[in-house]
Amino acid sequence: MSSKAAVLFRVVAVAEAFSWAGLLVGMFLKYVVELGEGGVPVLGMVHGVLFVLYLAVTLAVFKPLGWTGKTLVLALLASVPPLFTWLFESWALRRGKLDGPQRLRHGGTGLIVGRETVNA
Repeated sequence: MSSKAAVLFRVVAVAEAFSWAGLLVGMFLKYVVELGEGGVPVLGMVHGVLFVLYLAVTLAVFKPLGWTGKTLVLALLASVPPLFTWLFESWALRRGKLDGPQRLRHGGTGLIVGRETVNA
């Protein structure tokens, strides 16, 4: 389960970061360059949906991934500044936070779990 949870978290974290970046570009075009709406209404809605999805996925995967309360709080706080969900995802991957509690049983990672051979 942890490998699916880790992949889901990674996809949503990166998508949320890209939506933040798109919204920032749209706001730049709207308010600085003054080229009209600049896609802000659409990008704002997309970012809002991905922001809420990131929070929901983070709350759903922290137990299967074996995160401590500190890691959970860091993941939730990463949703506020632009692009920090991507930074948190990269940090969590490097630190083994996306491996789940099975990491020792599977040679240090739960992201790539092969089928265990059963001796008959």
